[in-house]
Amino acid sequence: MQRYRHVYLEPHFDDVALSCGGQVRLQTARGEPALVVTLFAGSPGAGAEVTAFAAGQHARWGGHDDPIAERRAEQRAALAALGADWRPLDHYDAIYRGDQYLSDDDLFGPVKPADAHLVEAIGAELAAVASASPGADWYAPLGVGNHVDHQLALQAARAAGLARLWLYEDFPYAARLPVEPVARAVGASSATTVEVGEALEAKIAAIGCYRSQIPTLFGDAERMVEIVRSFALARGLGRPAERYWRL
Repeated sequence: MQRYRHVYLEPHFDDVALSCGGQVRLQTARGEPALVVTLFAGSPGAGAEVTAFAAGQHARWGGHDDPIAERRAEQRAALAALGADWRPLDHYDAIYRGDQYLSDDDLFGPVKPADAHLVEAIGAELAAVASASPGADWYAPLGVGNHVDHQLALQAARAAGLARLWLYEDFPYAARLPVEPVARAVGASSATTVEVGEALEAKIAAIGCYRSQIPTLFGDAERMVEIVRSFALARGLGRPAERYWRL
């Protein structure tokens, strides 16, 4: 079984490429194996009955008959660009978990009580991954933006008892919302800036693989490149960088 030097947790298919793509590419280029674990990668299946809110999300993603199959294909292409391996878990995205999350206010609000069991369940799965890669550095979302699945991801990482845990700044939320108050709220005490240099180009290429998400997140591909570059340069005070927090 492959032992990984770095393990990245993401709630959804694109979160690691968006937030950590530069560092991932630096690590894999150095020969340090990296694994991306997508927590909410389960599929209700092509043609499955979903809520009107979920159907609206599907329409924004391009209206594919099987949107999760499309997103999985995007994920494989993106992680190939970064040189990382992938492990999808079968938990459902919030929009598929019954009628709990029926609006953006729901998605970016408190985690519903019926989802509390996910913290322990996912935490146990992460602990099993950790046992196969002792000594790995782990990375989980800080929770900027307050998406319920991002909240659950951090809670599960903590439940797994991961010893070497870094928190990444959820992009693109971190480009338009204050980060430091969120870091204080979750108990992150210090930040490290990682210059990514030319790996920024691999990050941009990886993000570009998520064609279904670009219109919602950025408007179009050109605007995506502009926003990604601008944020990276701001983080590095003129040099492309990403920032990571320690608990």
